[in-house]
Amino acid sequence: MMGVSGVMNRIAELNGQLGLTPVTTTTASSSASRSTATGGTAFASALADATGTGAGTAGVTGDAVVAAAKKYLGTPYVFGSTDPAKGLDCSALVQRAFRDLGVELPRNSWQQAKAGTKVDNLAAAKPGDILAFDSPVDHVAIYLGDNKMIAAPKPGDHVKIQSVYETPTHIRRVLGTEAVQAGVSAAAPAARPAALQQSGGLAGVPYADLFMQAGAKYHVSPKLLAAVAKVESGYNPKAVSPAGAQGLMQLMPSTARGLGVDNSFDPAQAIDGGAKLLAHNLKEFKSLPLALAAYNAGGGAVHKYGGIPPFAETQAYVPKVQKALAALGG
Repeated sequence: MMGVSGVMNRIAELNGQLGLTPVTTTTASSSASRSTATGGTAFASALADATGTGAGTAGVTGDAVVAAAKKYLGTPYVFGSTDPAKGLDCSALVQRAFRDLGVELPRNSWQQAKAGTKVDNLAAAKPGDILAFDSPVDHVAIYLGDNKMIAAPKPGDHVKIQSVYETPTHIRRVLGTEAVQAGVSAAAPAARPAALQQSGGLAGVPYADLFMQAGAKYHVSPKLLAAVAKVESGYNPKAVSPAGAQGLMQLMPSTARGLGVDNSFDPAQAIDGGAKLLAHNLKEFKSLPLALAAYNAGGGAVHKYGGIPPFAETQAYVPKVQKALAALGG
């Protein structure tokens, strides 16, 4: 007799063959949108209820997650895309593989790095665990075992199997009794109170919703964005520096234009532009201190000096932002 996991795998397989992808409903906001999954996962959830497994992770195995992820091998990397027909980014691949099995995860890599329960090290990892990289987290993958993982690596690449090229900063297990008890995937994100979704630990911080939206859009920690704004302008959207940097995120006019920001004094545009720049820096330098140094002094200066440039302002700026980030619990 086919077990529950076998039935769930067959459902995911049939859904893929019939094109029954999850339906999303989107509510627009000033600089980004939030999506919640319905439809495609409802049938799997209903079956789980009928078989007594609940809407959580019981009956779903790590091997099933690996198999679900492998269906997307060869899918192009497209930043921000959750549609396999167009492409997937790293966190969309992870979310999609679990969703195909009726398990709902948050959309962003930094959120997925907090899902489930902690695994101490790679030696203790099992197939189906989530591997997260860098601090703040900017990349995730699914562990296959034997030091291999499946991931959507970067623009111009595609979903593929590769070696675990560096030590993960987080390893999370979202399957099994412990994960269910932790409340990881028993419900879609939309089931959480709206205030929790919106604050993200930024309660009382000016423009918290805009930091959340831009963070979700560019896969950057909202707390990091808030920390940068705190140091740059003290959350003053009308701030202008002696050098001519403008607005909440203190963008130079030429930098703002390159980021597609028409008005640096508009908080939504400023935060969106700052998030885009930080996301680029984090991808390029793979280091929070260097990304912050590049935000302050420019990426060219970081490359020229092979680290944080020896400018007094930049040398002071990096620890200031890190201190502000720590104060926000980041």
